[in-house]
Amino acid sequence: MDVPDLVRQSLGDEEIQAGVSLGDDDAICFTPTRSLVYRSEGLLSDEGVSEYAHDFERLAVSEGRRKTKYTMTYVDREEKFTVPGNRTDPVLERLVESNLRIEGVLDDDESVTGVFRFSELTLVVAQQRVLKHVGSYTWDGDFEVYDYDDVTGLHFEDGSVATAVVIEADGRPERIKAPNEQAGVVRRTLQEALFDYHDVDSLDALNRKIAVETADPNADESDDHSSGLGLDSGIDPLVSDSDDEESAAEPEPSSEQASTGTASTATRERDSSTGQSAQTAASTVDLESAADAASTAAESTAASSDDLEAVTDQLEDLTAAVEQQNELLEQQQRTVKQLIEELRRGR
Repeated sequence: MDVPDLVRQSLGDEEIQAGVSLGDDDAICFTPTRSLVYRSEGLLSDEGVSEYAHDFERLAVSEGRRKTKYTMTYVDREEKFTVPGNRTDPVLERLVESNLRIEGVLDDDESVTGVFRFSELTLVVAQQRVLKHVGSYTWDGDFEVYDYDDVTGLHFEDGSVATAVVIEADGRPERIKAPNEQAGVVRRTLQEALFDYHDVDSLDALNRKIAVETADPNADESDDHSSGLGLDSGIDPLVSDSDDEESAAEPEPSSEQASTGTASTATRERDSSTGQSAQTAASTVDLESAADAASTAAESTAASSDDLEAVTDQLEDLTAAVEQQNELLEQQQRTVKQLIEELRRGR
């Protein structure tokens, strides 16, 4: 991604650590302390750069059909900016990573590999730890951290609607429910981060290694069965084991009912034969009417041949007028498309 000159002038002594293209020439660049949102010149705005500090106390994300709005709350103010909807995830990852680094939660060389949102739960996977936040806001200071050095087990429990990610920290399980449509990405991202950190290549190898390294013979075995702070604590499965009852056999029809059925069948056959005869007669009438209509149309065509030349002249005039209108509409359509594209980019 090319860095616009206006952004370079706004950097000062800082360097750009990451950038996300917002479509066309628009972009957002991330320095250690700020997000620089660059907007190119368009029909609705002039070229410009807006700055947003990373030391926000709270971050809210609101997704629409085409745009996503980020609202950052600081001690003394609130600031907002929007990006196209298809840029939501990369921008969110960089914002959360920048905030965690400036707050001293992440190491200077540690990056975020995934940010996942499930209703009021946000899960952040970094290179050396996983973080969890629960609340109406996407992120604030009230979050939990599980360093990979403290993780003693990783398991996944498949369900019909959601998958439970079970992270054991010092033998205590923490369950996080992920919808099945996102569970695959969550599982892959979390496994890759832990595999890289512990230098293993499979889930079984990971669990064997961290169980050996962190085994404590004095640990209370009852902790292994604790539900921790999982979101599914105390929830019983809504499943019944009752057997299905067999349906009773239907009685055979009596001889009187069979006789009545035979009579009804004969009546239906007779009505069907009558209907077919009536349909045949109607078809004959329709053929005669069609022949009369064709004859009348031929006579009308011969009578109107004198007006054909006048109609042709009128059509030529109308065609010229329509072509001129089409040219005007195409110009207007190009202008409208440009306006829509700029609105989608959050202007």
